Amino acid sequence: MVKRRIEKRDILKTKIGGKNCFIYDCGSSDVLLIQPVDDHDLEVLDSEVAEIARIAGGAGFTLAAFKVDDWNADLSPWEASPVFGSEGFAGGAEETLKYVTDQLIPEFTGAENRLEDAQSADRHDTKIYIGGYSLAGFFALWAAYQTDLFSGVAAASSSVWFPGWIDYAENNAVKTGKVYLSLGDKEEKTRNPVMRTVGDNIRKQYEMLQADPDCSRCTLEMNQGNHFKEPDIRTAKGFAWLLNE
Repeated sequence: MVKRRIEKRDILKTKIGGKNCFIYDCGSSDVLLIQPVDDHDLEVLDSEVAEIARIAGGAGFTLAAFKVDDWNADLSPWEASPVFGSEGFAGGAEETLKYVTDQLIPEFTGAENRLEDAQSADRHDTKIYIGGYSLAGFFALWAAYQTDLFSGVAAASSSVWFPGWIDYAENNAVKTGKVYLSLGDKEEKTRNPVMRTVGDNIRKQYEMLQADPDCSRCTLEMNQGNHFKEPDIRTAKGFAWLLNE
């Protein structure tokens, strides 16, 4: 199996639509991986990209990671009360998705108003996958219910405990054919009554996707450890699965 070394010259830090973006050129502009990230993700992003390339056996891709300003606000699909700590969820995911479709993606595809004018991923040559870890993985999963632009989703240890999510998923259809789900085997072992639902919810999510005729390929991978163990490796496994399918 080929292990591609990620050189510093392969990485471009730039601003797109006013947001800090980190672009990894890994040998192909025809496959675009999109990932919302925070400071913790940035600390391990180099190792994540190297692991994607290793597991994917040298398959080329470009990864575009964009910095999220307010994690709870920008990645939540609707308002919700605090689940841990004192900070609630502001429901800004729609605006973040608009940024992805109208500003970030056109930088790589040359398209304009992608969400409105090109509602199907097969209308352009670039395969676009979206993914992330924790609430970013949950945002990616939610985004695939909004548009069929994405060829697949990598939702690593995603926050499917989010209030109201399972009801939403049961009453709406996913609009992508490939979904990768994962969870740490200790994540549901918590005293927090809301976050404790993550195990049952991820299994329910997987069952719904398996029964969905429009979702041709899906998987649920259980990893060892709690939510904070190897987020870079878990995210890489999700993106690599999409590349290998």
